Amino acid sequence: MRKYLLSAVAVSAVIAGAGSALADAAAAQKWIDSEFQPSALSKEEQMAEMEWFIKAAEPYAGMEINVLSEGIPTHSYESEVLTKAFEEITGIKVNHQILGEGEVVQAVQTQMQTQRNLYDGYVNDSDLIGTHARLQLAYNLTDQMAGSWAATTNPGLDLADFMGTKFTTGPDGKLYQLPDQQFANLYWFRKDWFDRADLQEAFKAKYGYDLGVPVNWSAYEDIAEFFTNDVKEVDGVQIYGHMDYGKRAPDLGWRMTDAWLSMAGAGSPGEPNGIPIDEWGIRMEAGSCNPAGASVSRGGEANGPAAVYAIAKWDEWLRKYAPPGAASYDFYQSLPALSQGNVAQQI
Repeated sequence: MRKYLLSAVAVSAVIAGAGSALADAAAAQKWIDSEFQPSALSKEEQMAEMEWFIKAAEPYAGMEINVLSEGIPTHSYESEVLTKAFEEITGIKVNHQILGEGEVVQAVQTQMQTQRNLYDGYVNDSDLIGTHARLQLAYNLTDQMAGSWAATTNPGLDLADFMGTKFTTGPDGKLYQLPDQQFANLYWFRKDWFDRADLQEAFKAKYGYDLGVPVNWSAYEDIAEFFTNDVKEVDGVQIYGHMDYGKRAPDLGWRMTDAWLSMAGAGSPGEPNGIPIDEWGIRMEAGSCNPAGASVSRGGEANGPAAVYAIAKWDEWLRKYAPPGAASYDFYQSLPALSQGNVAQQI
């Protein structure tokens, strides 16, 4: 008998039917008033939804659910706050454990290989959706919510409210995960510095165009050079034109694949993933769920010219334009370092 795993935060949405005699409408009202504000729903609408949870929980008194996710603030909030709310309202106890990113992947892999239940649900990267679709060891939410989980699927759940469901839908067209959080690729910059008339004048005098949000990588490099080596200081503090991280860790891997390489031109055009070569540089023919290869020799682009150039530039900019020590940071260390306020931009 196969042991299935839930691959999503949908645990609480579609198994919302667990509960006990401890389920309490007064507790629901307390959480609505003290924590679940602001909301797109009125308090009356929220309470109606909570009453559905309480009622659906009745047949499942005493159930515990074990969930695993990586340690980012989103999941810490779920682990420390939402699990408490869920238990008080429904009677279900959710043990939401937090581990490192690599440990989460290892746990998912171990459970799939051994088919021994380590956790009931995982919040895993959507990069694993193809694996789940191929191995069929994880429940797909599409079939379950329409089938045996229908009675315990929140009738107020609207999939259109979730950004990124294309990424959590397998090649079989089935939804395997409700997006819980996203690592968005964003460009941010110090607008207060960019707006300074003296810096605008100096930048235009040197480069011949206005200082502003870069429209290409050459402009990004110009801005990094300008703030690092021309401006040098703001209010007596040494500043830098770029920020990144270089410590050997799992997050450095997805720094490249999600999606430094594709931003540099590796991969085929298309949304949400290019065909036949996706943003990781892996080749997968249209209509297929089986990767053909990542190297150029196997039809991929992970070591193609764009990828090689991108990594060379990543290394160059990290050493030339980022603050000292950035090469030894991982993702989680680089973010607090930015709070020093000495970096002009980052993507």
